[in-house]
Amino acid sequence: MVAPFRKVLRRKKTLRMPPPALLSLYYMAFIILGAILLWLPISHHGDIGLGEALFTSTSAVTVTGLVLADTGAAFTGFGQGVIAALIQLGGLGLMTFAVLLLGALGIPVGMPQRLVLREDLNQTSLSNLSYIARMILIIAVACETVGAALLALVFVPEFGWAGLWQAIFHSISAFNNAGFALHPDSLSQWVGNPIINLVIPALFILGGLGFIVVGDVYKTRNWRKLTLHSKLMLAGTAVLILWGSVMFGLLEWQNPETLGPLSTVEKLWASWFQGTTPRTAGFNTINTGGMHDSTSMLTMTLMLVGGGSTSTAGGIKVTTLCVLLLATVAFFRRQTTLHAFGRSLGVDEVMKVLALTTISMLLVLTGIFVLAINHDGLFIDLAFEVTSAFGTVGLSRGMTGDLDGIGRGIIMTIMFVGRVGPLAIGFFLATRSVPKVKYPAGQIYLG
Repeated sequence: MVAPFRKVLRRKKTLRMPPPALLSLYYMAFIILGAILLWLPISHHGDIGLGEALFTSTSAVTVTGLVLADTGAAFTGFGQGVIAALIQLGGLGLMTFAVLLLGALGIPVGMPQRLVLREDLNQTSLSNLSYIARMILIIAVACETVGAALLALVFVPEFGWAGLWQAIFHSISAFNNAGFALHPDSLSQWVGNPIINLVIPALFILGGLGFIVVGDVYKTRNWRKLTLHSKLMLAGTAVLILWGSVMFGLLEWQNPETLGPLSTVEKLWASWFQGTTPRTAGFNTINTGGMHDSTSMLTMTLMLVGGGSTSTAGGIKVTTLCVLLLATVAFFRRQTTLHAFGRSLGVDEVMKVLALTTISMLLVLTGIFVLAINHDGLFIDLAFEVTSAFGTVGLSRGMTGDLDGIGRGIIMTIMFVGRVGPLAIGFFLATRSVPKVKYPAGQIYLG
């Protein structure tokens, strides 16, 4: 009797799911729960089916922002509250709240929870995870409170006390890089409003930098003492924002469907806003569907890069792009190691970056290919939609509502993978094994 019992225990141990798989299941569970809540009659005005509720819940939990219906008109106050809660849970990380709740109840956080939290926060170490979770919550609450107070200066005078909820909702959506808005034209009504154009980008830039970077800057307040990750994130973010804003203005300055009808000041504000929003924020102050194809390609590139690790943003991440560029420079200089800001990077970082980029590109290209089968002649719109879904951005050229059932399923899948992480999904699908046989080295010719 003892031997069979031991076999059962061993079998249970081998069937134990890895942390990336558990993390994926947690997100799926909250997506289904959110869909059920949004499907209830109390959540909408009678025109939201189960399919639309599931799509909206997926978009909220993955902090994407792609929608099939006007959030402000289709959903009631209760439904909007559910969406805001799903955005907050998805943006800050489900396991972050779980660890904080266990700590508040005095329940020790075990190793399984720490492993899943490590995957959720994209960390390599198990140390200080509880501290990071508390820091994330403190930074989020502080930023969202200040943001809501400033946004209330715009919404309350215009909409009365109902504008207070709009300020809170848009502050949560902006900090978590969700892109959900309570107006059918997003924030286009305030294209020249300084408060909107400063507060909303400030929130999603802070959220997109990553909690580790924000905490590092607050703690050190000295550029030399910052970690290599923080330096790469700050420098890379500044370059991408500057590049995006300047290029958007140059490409769209005379476009009658975007910047053309605006005044010079409004053009500058809109260029700044649209240059920063592809960092997975998803808000827009101009007609995105009216952009030139060249501007759409620029926006797609920025959406693919996204924000930072341990942040509310999606994409392959700014540090990934930095490592790719550093590796390219090192190759042409015939260097065996990468150098940045007086620090070196090893081969492991390069291998992880290559794996992440390869999985991401394959996912995006596959999504575009499958969507193009049933939606021929709309390539740029489809490519824009898929890239936006993968980067959990939420910007759209008006294609979301025209997708069929298969198309919506593909977009939901890409949003989910884009949030949980292509590398985590790759680890989940891969078979980890130590090779028992070693083969002699071979040679291939590249280029």
